[in-house]
Amino acid sequence: MKRMIIFCMLFFCSTMMLTAASHRKLKYKQIQQKIGDLKRMVKDKDAELLHTPENLVGGCLSTAVTCFKKGVQKLQAARSQDTGAFQKAIRIVNKLTYRDSGEHCESYEMKTCESYKKKSPKEFLTGFENLMQ
Repeated sequence: MKRMIIFCMLFFCSTMMLTAASHRKLKYKQIQQKIGDLKRMVKDKDAELLHTPENLVGGCLSTAVTCFKKGVQKLQAARSQDTGAFQKAIRIVNKLTYRDSGEHCESYEMKTCESYKKKSPKEFLTGFENLMQ
């Protein structure tokens, strides 16, 4: 009887771990899809250029994610008809969280958002999409 209870507990725990991992993958896939949607709806001409993180190293990812989330707030819809879907996509992208792995940027690699080059909104979203992959 003890073995059966232990087996059931192990089975339950392993199932919960697999479910959590697949949920995270679905969340990231949804965010990638919304970034693609934003690329189609974003105003690219006469728009504000945005600081775009690139050439990222492992420990600096949390800074890059923060920069991208700040930049997304500055995006504008190209057409007024797209405003509702555009705002919804921005809300979903803003739900992105990044758990810091405990590594930190080396002091010479530590960058602020303003230290990255400014690029057009579509290039900014392409950079964000690359980070998500």
